[in-house]
Amino acid sequence: MIELDDAGLPGGDTDIKALRSVYGRFPTGVMAVCAMHEGDPVGFAVSSFNTVSAEPPLVSICVQRGSSTWPLLASSPMIGLSVLAAAQQSLCRQLAARNHFDRFTGAGWSATRNGAVLIADAAAWLECDLQDVLTVGDHELVILQVRRHRANPDVPPLVFHASQFHSLTVGG
Repeated sequence: MIELDDAGLPGGDTDIKALRSVYGRFPTGVMAVCAMHEGDPVGFAVSSFNTVSAEPPLVSICVQRGSSTWPLLASSPMIGLSVLAAAQQSLCRQLAARNHFDRFTGAGWSATRNGAVLIADAAAWLECDLQDVLTVGDHELVILQVRRHRANPDVPPLVFHASQFHSLTVGG
């Protein structure tokens, strides 16, 4: 029999460090979520990205409640999602930094005509508009509709697992 630890029921204590360790056993990709705001790029990195639906084309991300960047992104007509490449570990750290003023220093990016910001040399790109936001626990579950997309199939994606970056081998 597998013995499980209590995740903390209402009224009980939760061992957040242990729970995050369990969550970290699931490898994920890393997305840059970016848009233009008042003439400047704004954005952050997320590892909580999921495909939701093909018809209509929907994806989701989770954003920490209280983020100062999310309201700026949410006000943009379009939001760019870039699947960060294995070679973009440093950029990922920049985009995840608390100081949002330095996030794009030295980064290659371009803005679409609709205000989405796409990171150069990423593994894939999505241009999306905001469909819905649900408050769930300490995060906002954001549903986005994909309007345009492109894959960069020869570029391996950045993978985040057990609090470390990894890469996949592309090709056979």
